[in-house]
Amino acid sequence: MGSRYGTIVMGPAGAGKTTFCSALIEHLKMNRRSCFYVNLDPAAEDFAYTPDIDIKDLISLEDVMEELHLGPNGGLIYCFEFLLENLDFLTEPLEDVTEEYLIIIDMPGQIELYSHVPILPALVKTLTRGSLNISMCAAYLLESSFIIDRSKFFSGTLSAMSAMLMLELPHVNILSKMDLVKGQVARRDLKRFIDPDTSLLQDAPESGLKYEYKDGVDNGDADEKSTVLAGETFASLNRAVAQLIDEFSLVSFLKLDAQNEDSVGTILSYIDDCIQFHESQEPKEPNDQLDDMDVDGMG
Repeated sequence: MGSRYGTIVMGPAGAGKTTFCSALIEHLKMNRRSCFYVNLDPAAEDFAYTPDIDIKDLISLEDVMEELHLGPNGGLIYCFEFLLENLDFLTEPLEDVTEEYLIIIDMPGQIELYSHVPILPALVKTLTRGSLNISMCAAYLLESSFIIDRSKFFSGTLSAMSAMLMLELPHVNILSKMDLVKGQVARRDLKRFIDPDTSLLQDAPESGLKYEYKDGVDNGDADEKSTVLAGETFASLNRAVAQLIDEFSLVSFLKLDAQNEDSVGTILSYIDDCIQFHESQEPKEPNDQLDDMDVDGMG
């Protein structure tokens, strides 16, 4: 069997990963392409399309938290460690997936998985090597509302870069939910976020962070803490993060409105290019194309 093809959809909580997966599946179906949907979020509940593989059939975050008395982050790490010990649950169904399918893997939103915990790189190696040999592209989503708070945007950009370096996969970074910032950011300014311009921090508004006094506790030197949060130290941290991003020069973003079919199609075309999907597909004979047109006409 030849190579398989897939994309692993990542990003912080609330970035719209599952919504993007659903929009991608809908677009593939409308364009007569096959897909295989894998949910690896052990806390996910609502799906527009039923996953072909659902990690909750193996282990759920709710059960882990209840039985092992773990918090959500610790519980999630345990779920993925359990998955790595039971990889047949994931790999055996994928063995039957053929090269005309796009495998879509929907991931949870805990940043630890993409920043410093070695679990995800181990999983990716299993999927991209050996008998599965999946040609994989990582899609990292960052909510477009982050651009309203520039320090938050650069923090998110740093997390995207961290995932790129850790996973060592072809990578597309996506600003999701673009419909939410429509009219709030000038087109000229938006370009400075699409290809992150570190000079954005030089004219950034104040962070608004302030130290909150609390009764009954030792507040220490609260004036000093307030200065750290809102003053030069915070600005220096932002500049250091921006300089790191600028030196690596790895991250740029695509714009996504999941309600817009053209927008979803554009993202898919970038993913297809990364995994070289179309290069493996056999060209159709003219008679096959006519048969497809006849079938469409009958529909």
